[in-house]
Amino acid sequence: MKKEKAIVVFSGGQDSTTCLFWAKARYSEVEAVTFNYGQRHKLELECAASIAQDLGIKHHILDMSLLNQLAPSALTRDDIDIKEEDGKLPNTFVDGRNHLFLSFAAVLAKQVGARHIITGVCETDFSGYPDCRDIFIKSLNVTLNLSMDYPFVIETPLMWLNKAETWALSDELGAFDYVRSQTLTCYNGIIAEGCGECPACRLRQRGLDDYLSLRNDRVL
Repeated sequence: MKKEKAIVVFSGGQDSTTCLFWAKARYSEVEAVTFNYGQRHKLELECAASIAQDLGIKHHILDMSLLNQLAPSALTRDDIDIKEEDGKLPNTFVDGRNHLFLSFAAVLAKQVGARHIITGVCETDFSGYPDCRDIFIKSLNVTLNLSMDYPFVIETPLMWLNKAETWALSDELGAFDYVRSQTLTCYNGIIAEGCGECPACRLRQRGLDDYLSLRNDRVL
């Protein structure tokens, strides 16, 4: 374990909670930051706060309501149905979200003396969001270092993992049952197994089924 401080960009979902356990295993001090951007379900904020409290993590909630005004999407508007169309970005994409989240997380990190910023973005099972790409993260990392003259390191432990491998990582960290039962991934605001119908739930469940099948095969 490194005697350094890390900030985890934290939503209370499967990916960011796995990242939180990952950070706790590597750094002596970990804090979490959650953004209130007028997301579809306030339960996301409550879930994130509850997990942070369970794990004894200092938790910051920052007001990002301006993002809601600027970038309407199915994640910020109750009157927009969630849908996916071939060849188009999912309408759950919020323009600028990861860019702004990581930028504000970096400002916070510098104030609290943290050098590591951890985010659960992923390019393997990602839904086409351009701000989940590795090239974007590397570019922003350089920009943040230059903008504040501070040696930030943006870490993406899930970048090249599919959902089954993300479940495997949570298991390796001793967090599989916790992540499965306590996190909120569902676009319809249902904790744990979720609604089973939205794109986020389907991706999560497919990965879980794949991982459990592999784990059972190893046991046999």
